[in-house]
Amino acid sequence: MDLCFAHRMDQLQSGIFNILNERKNQMEAAGRKVWNLSIGTPDFRPEPHVIQAMTACAQDPANWVYSLTETPELCQAVQAWYRRRYCVELEPEEFLSIYGSQEGLTHIGWALCDPGDVVLFPNPGYPIFEIGPALCGAKIVHYDLLPENQYLPDLDAIPPELARAAKMMVVSYPANPVCVAAPRAFYEKLVDFAKTYGIIILHDNAYSEIIFDGREGLSFLSVPGAKEVGVEYNSLSKTYNLTGARISFVLGNRKIVEKFRTLRSQIDYGIFLPVQAAAAAALNGPQDSVIRQREAYQARRDALCGGLRAIGWNVPDSQGSMFVWAPIPQGYRSSQEFCFALLEKTGVLCTPGSAFGSNGEGHVRFALTKTVDQLHQVVQAVQAGNVL
Repeated sequence: MDLCFAHRMDQLQSGIFNILNERKNQMEAAGRKVWNLSIGTPDFRPEPHVIQAMTACAQDPANWVYSLTETPELCQAVQAWYRRRYCVELEPEEFLSIYGSQEGLTHIGWALCDPGDVVLFPNPGYPIFEIGPALCGAKIVHYDLLPENQYLPDLDAIPPELARAAKMMVVSYPANPVCVAAPRAFYEKLVDFAKTYGIIILHDNAYSEIIFDGREGLSFLSVPGAKEVGVEYNSLSKTYNLTGARISFVLGNRKIVEKFRTLRSQIDYGIFLPVQAAAAAALNGPQDSVIRQREAYQARRDALCGGLRAIGWNVPDSQGSMFVWAPIPQGYRSSQEFCFALLEKTGVLCTPGSAFGSNGEGHVRFALTKTVDQLHQVVQAVQAGNVL
């Protein structure tokens, strides 16, 4: 029997991560050592008080029900954290819990996009940004992130006719994969741009707590007028290592939050209560681990970027996120060719920049998911592999 699937599934192909993982498995089966720096899965652990809060809540059978919405404790924790961290005041109607930013970024397209709506996405950018609007039949238009502009969008270069046609724009800083932070002046200009053209802004703020060299991790919502034009995503996955627990928040414009909540009420019954308890404990508890983790990521960045520069590969320091964005050495035709050559010759696995869009070509992305000592060994493997 021939099965007929929805045409929208043609947009979803086997990703580069599947191909890389298959090659990794082949090498490991052959007894080769592989340093996997391709996927950004945190290797740090949640704090004991967070685990204890989840465990204690799960011990009560009454908490194994549909939550339907956020608990008062979680609402208060989110409000207090945003007030302390960003000096942003939030009303309960201005935020909504979701099953991780990826899920939320995908599903919000159902609440905002009709077929043919124009949506602006960064190039290079995180691929998941496009999936939801694309499945809604929206028209995907990319804006360039270029090194000569410090990987910030040149808002003045976006044609006015395109800006007027755009319904939504996705922005994310500190940026994955290009690893730069945005100054407050950029956010101020972004809010003015959105107001001028009536564009909804979605700001992915997953890495504001993983930012280096004394920079300030900003919230889009801390800019006057931001709540009028958009929402922000903030995740506990990277900051507190609740990756598998899957909890993030959409925060900002109350009309957008309300419409998204209405949509989610048709497909979801709320975040598991023990997960909410863990999230509240993380937000309310001591923040020493966040500082220690940031310092650890910076030490890893220094070990990898500084180490690679020391052996002749001019890799710039990441400004933020848990990644490093590196130009490929001369002599390679593509980032994918270099990526596979690096793996075969050194056992070091990274992600080709082309996986993040056409402007990612010529670069590769490393994840800072190994210890400093392990990253020293990675540098030694690169040097011994004669790939530069």
